Amino acid sequence: MTMLSDFHVYFGREALAARPVLRKLTPRDCFAALAEGFDDFRAMPSHVAFLGAVYALGGVAIASMGSFANALELVFPFAAGFALVGPFLAVGLYEMSRRREMGRAVDWRDAFAVLRSPALPAIAALGLALFVIFAWWIVAAEAIYVWLYGPEAPASAAAFFGDVLTTGRGWTLIVVGDLVGFAFAATALCLSVVSFPLLLDRDVGLVAAASTSLRLARDNPQAVALWGAIVAALLVVGSLPLFAGLAVVLPILGHATWRLYRRAVVREPAREQPVEWPHDQSWRSPHYHATPHAFLFPWPDA
Repeated sequence: MTMLSDFHVYFGREALAARPVLRKLTPRDCFAALAEGFDDFRAMPSHVAFLGAVYALGGVAIASMGSFANALELVFPFAAGFALVGPFLAVGLYEMSRRREMGRAVDWRDAFAVLRSPALPAIAALGLALFVIFAWWIVAAEAIYVWLYGPEAPASAAAFFGDVLTTGRGWTLIVVGDLVGFAFAATALCLSVVSFPLLLDRDVGLVAAASTSLRLARDNPQAVALWGAIVAALLVVGSLPLFAGLAVVLPILGHATWRLYRRAVVREPAREQPVEWPHDQSWRSPHYHATPHAFLFPWPDA
């Protein structure tokens, strides 16, 4: 009887409290979150610049891979698709902002505290989902190129980009590629706008976090669309020249995403994960044994 009772506590609906309560977002909230994210960046520049530099180098590597592998047509899709997995790569920045808002001293090593979070399996699974979306975007981009240009790779960068900007098929590639890319970007945005911060903050489970993010996008389409436009615009700025600006842009966006989460989701301190973790990594919070199932279930109430 006790074993059956424990099963319901750990794996049944009792293991998941009421779904997160959302606030109404306005465009003002988006700009305020961005300003607060910039304030976090200024307060922790030595830490976030280190992480941002890693992301910038990753962006350069992605573009270089496309260039040296005779896949010039995929340079832009790779660079643009890099933004799809950004919310996952910025999890450490969310943790730093969380600690700062609680008045704790922040060190760059705190960005890796997520590795001891009971929500790590769910965070990893959601990150994998974004990488799958990214992979399908690359497949779609290649298919569009083959449809318009054939299976042969571009002869040179100058010839290819000249053709794209001056011919009908080039503009078709731009328009169709942008529309398809927008669909992938919108999907990733709606799925991840607050899901990663929520998992880090509460470990509510993969399904609950994703559904909360989707609810936010459904109930606040204008604000979420504006946030997506802000992210896209800053990523374009940060990509020039040679992705160097991402060392600043990505940390700011990472911190700002946490601040947007705080404005979007009503806090429930009793359900929040602790900030301070013991040095013994084998230790887990008292709630850990009630939430490892959160990787895939329980399913949130409607």
